[in-house]
Amino acid sequence: MADQRDLRGHGHGHGHGHGHGHQGSAGRFARLAHGLFRTHSHDSADKTDAALESSSRGMRVLAISFAVLMATAAVQAVIVVASGSVALLGDTLHNLADALTAVPLAIAFSLGRRAATRRFTYGYGRAEDLAGIAIVLLIAASAAFAGYEAVMRLLNPQDVRAVGWVAGAAVVGFAGNEWVARYRIKVGREIGSAALVADGLHARTDGFTSLAVLLGAGGAALGFPLADPIVGLLITFAICFVLRDAAREIYHRLMDAVDPALVDTAERILVAVDGVRRVGSVRLRWIGHALHAEVEILVDHGMSVVDAHAVAVEAEHRLIHDLPRLKAATVHTDPYGPDGADHHATLSAHRTR
Repeated sequence: MADQRDLRGHGHGHGHGHGHGHQGSAGRFARLAHGLFRTHSHDSADKTDAALESSSRGMRVLAISFAVLMATAAVQAVIVVASGSVALLGDTLHNLADALTAVPLAIAFSLGRRAATRRFTYGYGRAEDLAGIAIVLLIAASAAFAGYEAVMRLLNPQDVRAVGWVAGAAVVGFAGNEWVARYRIKVGREIGSAALVADGLHARTDGFTSLAVLLGAGGAALGFPLADPIVGLLITFAICFVLRDAAREIYHRLMDAVDPALVDTAERILVAVDGVRRVGSVRLRWIGHALHAEVEILVDHGMSVVDAHAVAVEAEHRLIHDLPRLKAATVHTDPYGPDGADHHATLSAHRTR
């Protein structure tokens, strides 16, 4: 009986796109976002449209969040001048840096729209992962900077003027960052962009920093100037937890990790296709915010090449329709039976698993 784990057979490669350009769940997300209903189509351009729509949503998120954070930083900068608060200055710089993280992500989304080439045969979607690494490094730098400032304030306590205005600016900073964080994380998860999720987590760390400024200002108003650096250290630890989550998100993407539930879903889809006797290996990977699949199915050994091809076409068709955010699938068919036959004996010495 054929090995179910790594079956190649005649290697029916359905990577030619099959002409079924369905938007799948990514398309349904776009329709919900825009309140539009599009007609069913088998045009291969639809698949590209779904990917471009995801990138367009990402670009809109970056543009809106950039504007919100720049406005937040501008309000805080005015109060920094009036109060002389070094803590608020640090928070303002954090917000400015967080706004600027939109730059590498915007570049990544723009690159992701470029067509595949003979050198980059899978396209440029991995640019998002590189942007994610840059964002993780920025979160780490934020944690280091916040910790350093907190320690320096413990060693050299400073008075703060216009405490009420500083507290108000801290509230503005926290509200702006938390709104941006929720927006980025929500859309990032909807379009499958780990980098955008990480950037949202980065915005949340800066919101924590703003909260530290608020609590520190409250402590100063109550005659306890050391409240600012003490809270700052606590917030530094909180940022480290956010850093851990963001780093894990990007690490999983770099290692081609997927939610096991997606594999289970793909197997259920394939086994329900008429003519599929058994499902072999199922491999899924993210490239940017689009999912790609390589699957192997077993069909009756007496089936003609044309009929086996039709089964593979239908299998790809079902996957593109029903597997969330799937952009492309390659389907391999192999003969099922007769009992005792080994259709891969020649390759057995080359198999690693």
